[in-house]
Amino acid sequence: MPVMTKHHLLPIQWAALATIILLVGLYAGRFAINPSDLLSAMQKLPSVLIDLMMTGQVSEELTQQERIILLIRLPRLLTALIVGAGLAVSGAVYQGVFRNPLVSPDILGVASGCMFGAAMGLILPGSSWFTVQLLAFVCGLSAACVAMFMARKFGSNSILLMLMTGIIIGSIFGSGLTMLKALADPYGELPAIVFWLMGSLSASSWSTVAQLAVPVVIGYTLIHSLRYRLNVLCLGDQQSRSLGIEPAKLRLVLIIISSFIVASCVATVGQVAWIGLVVPHMVRTFAGANNMRVIPLSTAIGAIFLLLADSVARSSFTMEIPIGIVTSLVGAPLFAFLLFRFRQGGTY
Repeated sequence: MPVMTKHHLLPIQWAALATIILLVGLYAGRFAINPSDLLSAMQKLPSVLIDLMMTGQVSEELTQQERIILLIRLPRLLTALIVGAGLAVSGAVYQGVFRNPLVSPDILGVASGCMFGAAMGLILPGSSWFTVQLLAFVCGLSAACVAMFMARKFGSNSILLMLMTGIIIGSIFGSGLTMLKALADPYGELPAIVFWLMGSLSASSWSTVAQLAVPVVIGYTLIHSLRYRLNVLCLGDQQSRSLGIEPAKLRLVLIIISSFIVASCVATVGQVAWIGLVVPHMVRTFAGANNMRVIPLSTAIGAIFLLLADSVARSSFTMEIPIGIVTSLVGAPLFAFLLFRFRQGGTY
């Protein structure tokens, strides 16, 4: 496995790169923005945030360009940054916990549960967008909890059994989603369900940023503090116990934290494929398997990946395309390349 060298970017450098891409993303779009508009908007950002927190409204003195920057593009880019970081760090944790670089964050059925909950919210009469997100979040976490409960009920804490129960729960929720599609109104509810399932950041706002930042930041902070213990867990249960760590409890804690992050992200923006699988896998390929590096690097690169994908989704065509399509078109070939590189290097 390649090791980190001085030629590799440090996490702080990746974070700086993400900031630069975010600033560039403020210019990207069908509506032209010039540097003076951006500078003026950034100067007014603190007062706009205060107005939104205090009154829920913004000053009418803002120009059209400033409104586009502060109320549309900036919260959308920040949402992309948070979701990309959250999905990537969750994928890194799942791959470490299950000791398999081919594991993705939806292995316990979290994504399937979120999609079922959102579809149920979209077809319920009188439901709001908040109801859709709440049902998606609750069903996503419920899927992971049921999968882990089934594994423990069967009298085993083995990783394989947990994966199998995750597949079972994911299949059940997937069947429920198919049933909801069949029952949905084909002219209104069904298109809404399909569009949500493809993932989109078009509904992002400052409230979206706030409701995502809390679980993702808290979750990452906890995961960051457990990086070394995750390294020990990757050595196997026997070695973990010999070093004073209870593997079953630590595994349960890490899965709950990661599932909480994934459910928050998917419930807010829909399914965004491949980030939780490809980004951590790529980091392990080029930076090694040490989670002291994998966790922060996956977080930074995941944020950058989704920032770039969102810029492509909203700027490349006359109409916005769902971001899940972009991540799939980029992620699948990239994952194939990583697998080929592994095979050529004799790692597998």
